[in-house]
Parts: sequence; structure tokens; C-alpha cells
Amino acid sequence: MSILEVEGLCKTYPAFRLRDVSFAVEPGAIMGFIGRNGAGKSTTIKAMLNLVHPDGGRVTMFGRDFYADEPASKQQLGVVLGGVDFYPNKKLRSITNVTRTFYDRWDENKYRHYLSLFALEETKKVLQLSSGMRVKYMLALSHDARLLILDEPTSGLDPVSRDELTELLRRIAADGTRSVLFSTHITSDLEKCASHITFIKDGTIQHTGTLADFRQHYDSLRQPGQELTLEDIIVSVERRPLDENAIV
Repeated sequence: MSILEVEGLCKTYPAFRLRDVSFAVEPGAIMGFIGRNGAGKSTTIKAMLNLVHPDGGRVTMFGRDFYADEPASKQQLGVVLGGVDFYPNKKLRSITNVTRTFYDRWDENKYRHYLSLFALEETKKVLQLSSGMRVKYMLALSHDARLLILDEPTSGLDPVSRDELTELLRRIAADGTRSVLFSTHITSDLEKCASHITFIKDGTIQHTGTLADFRQHYDSLRQPGQELTLEDIIVSVERRPLDENAIV
């Protein structure tokens, strides 16, 4: 059984439309969700999580209809939408004390492990943390979730912090019971950790499958002797010819 199934998800805005988005995340998978800025990655994630109300579609998590059983699903769900942008003057300890009360499955030992791993000090205030440390703190709050959903978590991080994060995601998924949906436009991070790829363009899924299957699907774009990367694929599919007449 898939940990996450998204079926026919739709959302219409005046200048953008999400069209019948469908994909699935299996246990133990790290699904890279890729596409250029504005392609619909964040809109998809927000509609999945009911942060914006979708116009249609179905989301199943852990065998449950997410919209019908949202509180129970969230007990096993960890979400990182960027860093901590709230309560900048609060100490981490205060935020944690409130957060742990929402989760029946809160694992204090796992939380303490992540604090040590990330060298996080609970006495610090949010405004004293760098962007990378804020993302790490959000991961520490993930309460040993079965599904982690991350939207652009590596944007603004230094190369070392990004490498540490991708290594952590590999460890999380290694036991085969937990999964990750990782939205990013920094495709080099996915080359290090993703087992599966879902590619969205202009609000429509172009392809979804294993990393090997994804590369094979776009093999016709490869030049002789070239090792086709995810960045090569996105650039080839997304790039629009320049209108030379418009260049001043």
C-alpha cells in the first residue's frame, strides 16, 4: 500500500491552474518533486495538505482519505515548508513544549537525538538561528513521522548543510517504513538521495516514476557521450527560445 496517493488534484487561480495532478509515494521512497519556479510544486503541496482548498481530487495517506480524516493522518505526518517564520522572539524550548502536545506519537528520545545531531540549543530564540538551523529544527519537530513532506527545504542553505540534509533523508527512508516527498528546484540535491521523481510543468504532471525510469523516459534528450542529469532534463523541457527581436 502506498503511503501517499494523490489522484486528480485540481486548483484554479486567475493566472494559474493545477490540472489533474496524480502520483504515489511508496514506503521507503524518497520522491523528488521537480519543476521550475511557478510550475505548481508548492500549490500541489498546499492543496494536498488542505492549506488551500482544492477544486477537486483525492489525497490518501496511510490508507485514509486525508480530507475526511485529517487529524488522524497528521499524527503520522511531518511537514517542513521552509524554515520557522513564526514567533521569532520565542525560545525553541517554548515552541517545542507547545508542539509536543499535539502529537500522540511524540518521541522525546528521537527529538533529543536530532537536537544533538544538529547542535541545536533549546535556549536560543528563533531569530538567532540561521536559515539552515531553522530547517533542521523543523525536522527535529517531525516527531518520527512516517511521511515527511518538504517544500524547498534546501533553498538558501550552504552546500555543507544541504549535503547533511540529503544524507539525513537517506537515513530516514533506509528502514523501508518511512517516506519523503521532497520538492525542490535544486536538482543536484535529488541526484544524491531521490529514488523516485515526479516532474510538473505548468500545473500538469509530465512524468512520475523511479529515477532510472525517469532518465530512460527522457533519454532522447541526451547528446552523444552525455550523462543526462535532472537539470539537463528540466532545462531541455522547460527552456523557451529567446525572442531575439525583443532584445535591446
